Amino acid sequence: MVNSSSSSTWNQAYTKLRFFSEIRRTQELIVEHESKSINHDDEGTILQTSVKMLHFGNMEEKAEAAGEIKRLAKDDLSRRKMMADLGVIPPLVAMTGSEYTIPHRMLAVQALLELANGTFTNKAFMVEAGILTKLSESINIKDQLAKNEFAHLIMVLSSLVFTQIHIDPSKVIPLVLHMLQSDSSIDTKKLCLDTLHNLSTVIENVGSLANDEVVQVLLKLSSVKETSEKALATLGNLVVTLKGKKALESSPMVPECLIEILTCDDKSKSQELSVYILMMLAHQSSLQRMKMVEGGIVRVLLEVALLGSPLAQKRALKLLQWFKEERQMKMGPHSGPQSRMLSFGSPSNQDEADEGIKLMKNMVQQSLYKNMETITRRANSNSGSNSRFKVLVSGSSSKSLPY
Repeated sequence: MVNSSSSSTWNQAYTKLRFFSEIRRTQELIVEHESKSINHDDEGTILQTSVKMLHFGNMEEKAEAAGEIKRLAKDDLSRRKMMADLGVIPPLVAMTGSEYTIPHRMLAVQALLELANGTFTNKAFMVEAGILTKLSESINIKDQLAKNEFAHLIMVLSSLVFTQIHIDPSKVIPLVLHMLQSDSSIDTKKLCLDTLHNLSTVIENVGSLANDEVVQVLLKLSSVKETSEKALATLGNLVVTLKGKKALESSPMVPECLIEILTCDDKSKSQELSVYILMMLAHQSSLQRMKMVEGGIVRVLLEVALLGSPLAQKRALKLLQWFKEERQMKMGPHSGPQSRMLSFGSPSNQDEADEGIKLMKNMVQQSLYKNMETITRRANSNSGSNSRFKVLVSGSSSKSLPY
């Protein structure tokens, strides 16, 4: 049995130990809170000083202030919003102008990028302060790092199209086009394409984008592996509109450029986008379908239908069906190649005419089988596609496939 006196002594000692532990923990919390308050006060002082230097300091003081704004804005959304309320955005926008040195302008752009992170309101303040006009002063800048920072800021601001805030595409597109056509890095070009893609998602912007210069640049970049997908996605947004479709139809690169992309086995997403654009161009346009056939699209579509991604295969088969149906219509009674052959001096004797038509069909069939042999060799390395290939071969003849 435990002695009651010993038990009472132990309880008293335990109670004292808990009491002193609680006091120590409370003291630690007070010290931690005071430390945070001091840090907060220090940062508040730095922020106030930085705001003053941005407004009234010399060039070096403004550069130092921009660096502090960039640092303080990095990890705190509420602080970024508070900084905008303190009026730091207009002087930072002014610092991106040509009267400042490249390093100073880069610091200002980097600070603006941090302030834009996660808040459309701050982006709108930048546009209102004239950032797009200021950036246009840097259109001929040679420094690749600076050019990339400027392209990044323009891309971030272009996301305003997803809000009710208006951004004038006529001020953005010339900047982006210049960087795309100049000696820019791939990263910079990707940012510029992201900007054009953002703009193309809004129907009201198509009028500014659907012109020969933009379409030409996008078509050229669609053939470059690193930029192909975004360029084609932007063209895909344009081609669904009447003006955008006309701009593509008038390009001398269409449809050859798009057909060439279908032959690139390592760019499945680009294949899907390219055949989609071709479908939009071919729809209700016999002229475009004729140009595609003359460009050798049928053989390429057969390969995509055999070896492409599921979506690319589906679209390729749909387009092949359109060509097949159009050929069947042309081969109907009193129309098609027979009447045209006779009208251009072909044999007047019906037997000779029939023999000529038969010979032509044989040539088409031989050409088709030769194409099939090419596809077969490629299909041997893809056993999973054998069943689809057999279906295509069994249903393919000069009668069932066009041209």
